[in-house]
Amino acid sequence: MRLTIRHRTRYAWDDPVAGGLQELRLTPKTGHGQQVLGWSVSVDGGRHELDFEDQHHNRVMLIGFEGPGHAITVTCSGAVATEDRAGVIGRHAGFAPLWYFERETPLTRPGPGLRKLARAVATDAPIPRLHALSAALLDAMAYETGVTGAGTTAEEALAQGAGVCQDHAHAFIACARLMGMPARYVSGYLFTDGQTRHPASHGWAEAWVPDIGWVGFDISNGVSPDARYVRVATGLDYAEAAPIRGLRFGGAGGETLSVDIEVAQQ
Repeated sequence: MRLTIRHRTRYAWDDPVAGGLQELRLTPKTGHGQQVLGWSVSVDGGRHELDFEDQHHNRVMLIGFEGPGHAITVTCSGAVATEDRAGVIGRHAGFAPLWYFERETPLTRPGPGLRKLARAVATDAPIPRLHALSAALLDAMAYETGVTGAGTTAEEALAQGAGVCQDHAHAFIACARLMGMPARYVSGYLFTDGQTRHPASHGWAEAWVPDIGWVGFDISNGVSPDARYVRVATGLDYAEAAPIRGLRFGGAGGETLSVDIEVAQQ
């Protein structure tokens, strides 16, 4: 499948800011069932500082901005050829060792609810157990927008019984780690038949299975990623794989964020 993507993010502040820095993880990589045919990132209102690879082999662009402006727009676009590998990524790569992906983070720290759910998934074989975990989580946590935020923890989302793809992925990661399996968050894009425009990027999870390697699970859709998915960045949780994150100095007023994403089959 050949997918074209256009992703536009605009930050605006009520008051001019003194300055700031942002990390962009917006560039997909060739490999693991996808080939980048062309990709560009442009920034309006900021300046390109440097590029580097982080500990997960994510391609990171660092941009800076300073007054008197009070808005910044980041636009990325390109084409990616994908293939269906039933969610199998394969061997581990990157600077971070496998045991690093067994660590808890504030967003994935399990509480009583997640621990109980992980214990209830009794299948012994790792792949069936992970699929059962995915189904149990979706059953316990309905997909519903507007009920959680970027700082909502997996345990909090489970307690309220609803969340979005980020919450599903965090809950899956927490439970997989309780089962002794390294797990990580994936940010990227999903092509959906009949819907080319999206208000946000997509997120799912991957767990490491002996003799197979990394395997992906999209809990929100109840499937393992196929040719409709484009992987961009990975991390211990959303905070390490977020498309854009950063900090600013000054600007005491409010902040407005708008995101427009288009994913189409070419």
